[in-house]
Formats: sequence, structure tokens, C-alpha cells
Amino acid sequence: MKKISALLCAFMLLTICSTKAQTEAEMKAWENYMTPGDMHKMLAEAAGDWNEEITMWMDPAAPPTKSTATSKIEMIMGGRYQAARTTGDMMGMPFEGMSLLGYDNTTKLFTSTWVDNFGTGTLTMVGSWDAPTKSIILKGKMVDPMTGKDVLTKQIMKFIDKDTQEMEMYDTKNGKETKTMSVKSTRKK
Repeated sequence: MKKISALLCAFMLLTICSTKAQTEAEMKAWENYMTPGDMHKMLAEAAGDWNEEITMWMDPAAPPTKSTATSKIEMIMGGRYQAARTTGDMMGMPFEGMSLLGYDNTTKLFTSTWVDNFGTGTLTMVGSWDAPTKSIILKGKMVDPMTGKDVLTKQIMKFIDKDTQEMEMYDTKNGKETKTMSVKSTRKK
């Protein structure tokens, strides 16, 4: 009986210690996951008001269209996500769009979503930091309203300096990648 009680006590002690160590490891993993880091600080440097020069290529054989917009960028949820709201005129119509950009500490990837009043879909992209070019390179899919099919999309966000950014957008159709948009952003002074 004493042996059974001693074994039972030893088992319970091991279970408690194991559970405590597991709980501490889980808490540490969640703490690392939720704590903004260097990539979040980099995103925060873009907070503020921006002027944008937009160039769009609707047809690679035709001249591009140009327009302007303004964007307000802020960090939300304790510095974990960058939210941007863009307004302007595009193709003779009022334009507004919103993006949410974040960095996942566990996967080491950026995630981006974009919505605007020129559609009813959500563009979602995932990508990584390219240190040599100071760029975030994101890839995803969006729906072509003409065909109803997915189009592969790539976005390159270049951080030129603290007051200058450039975003380039590319679509891949029929195996061919084509530049569709360029947005040059300058911080308002």
C-alpha cells in the first residue's frame, strides 16, 4: 500500500511539474507571439499623412492613367498592425481604400489585406522582408471581375527613406507577369 501511495504521489508530482513547465513554455510562446518587435517598429515609422502619385496600366499597350490620393497611416492594437486609409479620385470617380498590414512573429511573414470602393472583394497577401532592397514582397490572389477567375498578384512595398515609399503591383495572367500599378508616396510636411 505504501508503494502504491508513493508511486501515486510521484506520478502526481511529475504531472504537476510537467504541466507547470508546459504552461510556462506556452505562456512564453504567447508572449513572444503578441509582443511587437523590430518589424512592427519599422511599420510604425510610416505613421502619418502621405501624398500619393498613382500610375495605373490598364492595358500594357496603352498609356498609363495617373491620379493622386492622400493616405493616413496609423498603428493600431498596441502597435501590432498598421492601418491605412486612402482617399482620392481615380478614373474620374471618388476613390477610397483601406489596408491592414501586420507582421506575424511566429511565421516571420507579413500579412496584408486591402479593400476599396472599386470592388466588393478582399485582396489578401502574404510575404517577407527583403533586407537588401528594404522592401516587403507580398503575393496573393484577387478575382478578375471580367472572368470571375483568380489572378496571381505581387506587391512590392519599398521603404526608400522615412519620408518616401513606393509600391509596385504586378498581375500574372496566362503565365505572364505585368506591372499594373505604381504608387509613389511622400510624407506630408
